[in-house]
Amino acid sequence: MSTKTAENFRLTVLNPGGRDPQQRFHRVPAPGEGGHAPINFHAFAACTFGAFHCNTRSAIAEDTPVVLLLRSDFRASERAFADLKKEGRAVVVSLKETGLHQIAYQLRDPGKLSRFIKIVGAADGCIATTPEAAEIYQRIRANGNPATVAFIPTPYPIEDQRWNFSVRMPQQSGIFVGTREWNVPSRNHLAALVIARQLCKATSEPVSVANLDGYRGRRLLSELEFPNGKLRVIEKWKSYPDYLRVMAHHKIVMQLDHSHVPGQVAGDTLLCRIPCVGGDGAIERITFPKSCGEGRSMNDIASIAADLLKYPDRREAAVSESQARAFEEVSFQAVRARLAKFFAPMQATRTP
Repeated sequence: MSTKTAENFRLTVLNPGGRDPQQRFHRVPAPGEGGHAPINFHAFAACTFGAFHCNTRSAIAEDTPVVLLLRSDFRASERAFADLKKEGRAVVVSLKETGLHQIAYQLRDPGKLSRFIKIVGAADGCIATTPEAAEIYQRIRANGNPATVAFIPTPYPIEDQRWNFSVRMPQQSGIFVGTREWNVPSRNHLAALVIARQLCKATSEPVSVANLDGYRGRRLLSELEFPNGKLRVIEKWKSYPDYLRVMAHHKIVMQLDHSHVPGQVAGDTLLCRIPCVGGDGAIERITFPKSCGEGRSMNDIASIAADLLKYPDRREAAVSESQARAFEEVSFQAVRARLAKFFAPMQATRTP
């Protein structure tokens, strides 16, 4: 794959029936500029200077390969798939929500499962934003070419200095808890808060956590009895750049999420240039292998977090290593090249 081929590659992401406005990425937007931030599936469009659409006719008009997102009951995705193939488009599919608990929840209905199997089997290929989702696609396409399924992590614009939210170490303090959902067992939110409280008592470092559950969430947090003045509860909605600015003022982000999600929390820490501790998302495993939650106990994670809070040189080393790994595997440049290479055989055999 030549550098020129990757540079010329454009991709359209189609989320049929979704609510996001159409967005063309003629360049990577600055923080706060334009519509949706260039993260998650929007990042696949942004890193290729492509487009994100919710309307199938608009996606067809782009005249590019398409990543079709499978969402809701998959009926709109099924109709969009048929329309795209009539126009001779190379169509690769992906579930919009790809945590293991999310996949199980979506496919518990027989009708949805039937449509999912049909679409995945008929598509030109599948892109998975987690290794686990890739294995599911591969097994459903058991008689297909293995090269038509790929795990490609969602990219982050770490090479773009406008997206560098780092602050100087003297301005950093405390722990940012990366999870916020009490009612999803695999998130392990309560356990993360209990460890954060223990670290807070041992180190006097403050703890920040987002609360999306109003009065009930405040009651739950109050029962944990954090040391007075050491718990900061974030309840006001923030734009993505403002959220990153808050995160960047912490020494570490810690979580115990075992959902095998794509890993946005880790992606956010890459933009903030701070360590991510715990969690088994795809990006955690790629960029923070020494501190992620894969194969580690809660005691292991608490010990790693304590060391990073105490020793600035270890935090600095963790950030440096994660940035190097991220540049090689999850930067816009790296993922654009992987997408171009993945779609190349499909483009060569495209129906006129």
